[in-house]
Amino acid sequence: MDKVLGIGNALVDIMTKLQDDSTLDKFSLRKGSMQLSERDFADKINNETANCDKSQSSGGSAANTIHGLANLGAATGYIGKVGNDEFGEFFSNDMKAKGIEPFMLKSKTDTGRAIALISPDSERTFATYLGAAIELTDSDLIADQFKDYKILHIEGYLVQNHALMLKAALLAEANNMKISIDMASFNVVEDNLEFLKSYVKNYVDIIFANEEESKAFTGKEPEESLNELAEQCEIAIVKIGSKGSLVKSNGQVYRIDPIKVNPVDTTGAGDLFASGFLYGLVNNLPMDECGKIGSLCAGKVIEVIGSKMSDETWKDIKSKI
Repeated sequence: MDKVLGIGNALVDIMTKLQDDSTLDKFSLRKGSMQLSERDFADKINNETANCDKSQSSGGSAANTIHGLANLGAATGYIGKVGNDEFGEFFSNDMKAKGIEPFMLKSKTDTGRAIALISPDSERTFATYLGAAIELTDSDLIADQFKDYKILHIEGYLVQNHALMLKAALLAEANNMKISIDMASFNVVEDNLEFLKSYVKNYVDIIFANEEESKAFTGKEPEESLNELAEQCEIAIVKIGSKGSLVKSNGQVYRIDPIKVNPVDTTGAGDLFASGFLYGLVNNLPMDECGKIGSLCAGKVIEVIGSKMSDETWKDIKSKI
């Protein structure tokens, strides 16, 4: 089985279940978006929601995907940067506990954290203090980190750091790796469109996007955007929420149905879809089977708060696979 290496913003997710959307209005947070913030702003939101139900887990888009792959039984590694603090130790230990090979760089800056605000309709909005995560640079990447891996999975949130993205792509290509990217968030796509279009065209083999992200990238609705994305890479995936997903490869389109679930929190749904899809891919399964495994993982994770599922749930997922 091919090994998958992830690279992304190493963050600790603080899952916060809102009673209503007034907090979003108070802090001028666009529902469903990811907004970068200073530590003071993130702390204010955290304090404002002190009476809400909360939980904590290691997070960041690529880390969630790699964590999911490890739970499915894939060989994985992860590159990220954390602070020399309790949050950083928590993050690193969570990776190691799942058998993920950690390439964790350390900073004097605090570990990043993402305040995930979960609305009553299960939509989530992130206020993210990147902290040490943003200090990951191209000079931190070396060839040995990429050795023996066959797929590099990059989270789109790194797109602001052009030098880092380019260095990762060049090291991956030198190691004959496929490059997979998750678009991350529609506002990130909008803010970095020119660079992202060039990057996808020149380096990316596999692309994951939801309908908002694909529209931000192409200006088109899901099916048309899928076709445009598939012209630029080997495999294109557009996720369309409760309607399932679309996959296109070698001119063939596959429609993937969602599984029936009782949604609680959509955090991690896209990340875990990527886990399932990439797991199918490294096991040389057909495209539609890869999509079905992605749909299964995405469906199961939205039945829980946060991006992590119990061992019992993973056991159930693997039995269905």
